[in-house]
Amino acid sequence: MTVNGSDDVLLVHGGTPLEGEIRVRGAKNLVPKAMVAALLGSAPSRLRNVPDIRDVRVVRGLLQLHGVTVRPGEEPGEFVLDPSHVESANVADIDAHAGSSRIPILFCGPLLHRLGHAFIPGLGGCDIGGRPIDFHFEVLRQFGAKIEKREDGQYLEAPQRLRGTKIALPYPSVGATEQVLLTAVLAEGVTELSNAAVEPEIEDLICVLQKMGAIIAMDTDRTIRITGVDKLGGYTHAALPDRLEAASWASAALATEGNIYVRGAQQRSMMTFLNTYRKVGGAFEIDDEGIRFWHPGGQLKSIALETDVHPGFQTDWQQPLVVALTQATGLSIIHETVYESRLGFTSALNQMGAHIQLYRECLGGSNCRFGQRNFLHSAVVSGPTKLQGADLVIPDLRGGFSYLIAALAAQGTSRVHGIDLINRGYENFMEKLVELGAKVELPGKALG
Repeated sequence: MTVNGSDDVLLVHGGTPLEGEIRVRGAKNLVPKAMVAALLGSAPSRLRNVPDIRDVRVVRGLLQLHGVTVRPGEEPGEFVLDPSHVESANVADIDAHAGSSRIPILFCGPLLHRLGHAFIPGLGGCDIGGRPIDFHFEVLRQFGAKIEKREDGQYLEAPQRLRGTKIALPYPSVGATEQVLLTAVLAEGVTELSNAAVEPEIEDLICVLQKMGAIIAMDTDRTIRITGVDKLGGYTHAALPDRLEAASWASAALATEGNIYVRGAQQRSMMTFLNTYRKVGGAFEIDDEGIRFWHPGGQLKSIALETDVHPGFQTDWQQPLVVALTQATGLSIIHETVYESRLGFTSALNQMGAHIQLYRECLGGSNCRFGQRNFLHSAVVSGPTKLQGADLVIPDLRGGFSYLIAALAAQGTSRVHGIDLINRGYENFMEKLVELGAKVELPGKALG
């Protein structure tokens, strides 16, 4: 799709409940990282349940630039990754592939182990708050990497084998935890990581690495211990389903008074979301193949909600659910503690008729690291309010899908600009919208 052309604008004719069935495949927050992990192996790996999303295509391109063969497997959504001939890649080619993703930073450890050097260009990603990469480089220095800042990016060298180390994260960052895991597994000695992220996608990445021959222990106090090994093999692994996409469709069912069966959704990784969904007044039914989400009729209930790292309420669940909360009776209070700028998307909802007020104070049960730093990171949502169609410009991945939900719930027609960003994390989302009965169209080309 083009960035500024008509293919990047979606016309949404709202007011129709979404009804039907869609499927979610492997998690966006696991699959690209599992693909990077294949770099560490001395044998091919086989990854199943791979979604066709932009982040996967970016990593596939970067792996191929570095000599890894990536080919389709025997079944749909399966990749076979062969790292037998890893090589250095051209700086300009890396930059061309990596401009829209932050995942290249995770190539550092594997490339240092395989080649002794790595190059990382400037990184992209969603603009939802500070996501400093300096900590990644500091971690790599602790392992023994030498880092040189250049005009076009960062050049890293490992003159000797990387060494295990003790690392204490100031915040349980998913990206920093992944960096440590992908670097420590082949480092000499033991690495101890305290205050680690323990999201289901992190556990699944640990499962991948253990299949390759890694020795990784997770303690109940967020401490992960990795004993470095001399060599890793390949893996065969089916990625865990995308719980964040599943929750997005669940919120869409609630906001549009619809009924959506999400094939592939799993209860275990969504328990915190499901509790909140039920408190709001949403209904769900779980079977062995997925979860059905629907609006049972009557009024939705306002709630107090605080985002947190796992096992708390995930920040990526917050934005889609806020759209549904505009239709709840009373005042809902949202306290965002993970990304300081994540509530900025609500200004467009107010233009559509929502009543959402942002605050700098911590309006949750606890103070957070943003409380004294002048960020609008709490919200009060007053409802229910009727939403009206509007011109919307997508700010980030989850905010973008939230705008789609708002447009689908609104009366009238919305023009949603920048929809290509949604392809980063939602596989075939326009086809799924059509399957659910949404009235959407690309200008000049009807979809449904």
